Amino acid sequence: MEGTKMEHGDRSRGSPQPNRRQFLLSASSTVAATVIVAFISPQSYIKESKMKGTKPSLVFCHGLWADGSCFSKVIPALQADGHECIAAQYGLDSLAADVATTKRTLGRVSSPAILVGHSYGGSVITAAGADPRVVGLVYIAALAPDADETSQSQLEKFPKTDVLAHTEVADGRIWLLPDGVKYFAGDLSEEEQKVVWATQAVPAADILGHKVEGTAWRSKPSWYIVAKNDHTVQPDFERFVAKRMGATTVEAVSSHVAMLAQPQVVIDVIRKAAKAAGGTAATA
Repeated sequence: MEGTKMEHGDRSRGSPQPNRRQFLLSASSTVAATVIVAFISPQSYIKESKMKGTKPSLVFCHGLWADGSCFSKVIPALQADGHECIAAQYGLDSLAADVATTKRTLGRVSSPAILVGHSYGGSVITAAGADPRVVGLVYIAALAPDADETSQSQLEKFPKTDVLAHTEVADGRIWLLPDGVKYFAGDLSEEEQKVVWATQAVPAADILGHKVEGTAWRSKPSWYIVAKNDHTVQPDFERFVAKRMGATTVEAVSSHVAMLAQPQVVIDVIRKAAKAAGGTAATA
């Protein structure tokens, strides 16, 4: 503003003075240009977020037979803490499509961000986490394939779990049968288990055999929640991948769906991850 005043003060008496209409048009154009640039520039939005010291955003990635609502018991407390929270609602049609959806979802919140993946969602965040906007990873009873592994090849290194005998492949999808819910979410109330089955998102039959480039846990800090009473993914499998990635590990007395059965444990781990990542800037 001072520069503008100086310019006006230096104007000679003989200089032509802009009329009111010219002034308003000029001012309106300047304001409009500023708004447009700010709107289309994600870089400036990211930088502004970091300057304000906002807490890392949290992006949640669900597993098989679930959708983003499976995090409904943990999101409210984290929102109350001041985190932007959003669930990536992908279709379980292919790993590549689910990773792409997660990256698009990252664009709907400020950076930096932490990815939280449950079960198959661990494979999603392992690939999507290579995105420079991501500064941390939280795995919940989750898969975490290495560069030379798929979700399926990783699981095959351990004994099969009980839930697999209670699934059915039909119409190119893997369906969880009603009698299989107790092996998936057996420590929930009967009413909750019925809702879990009724709202299941059904994956493509071959989705665990898909591979997408990116192994984020090799370069980014990770946290892992082992579900000690899991009958969907072997607890020893979970301990193995947690140790391999060098994750900060917590064990929960829980079925496979720890975020529903033991939400406070999950909230506490995410809070610790967010605090540790709070001083880390996204590189986007």
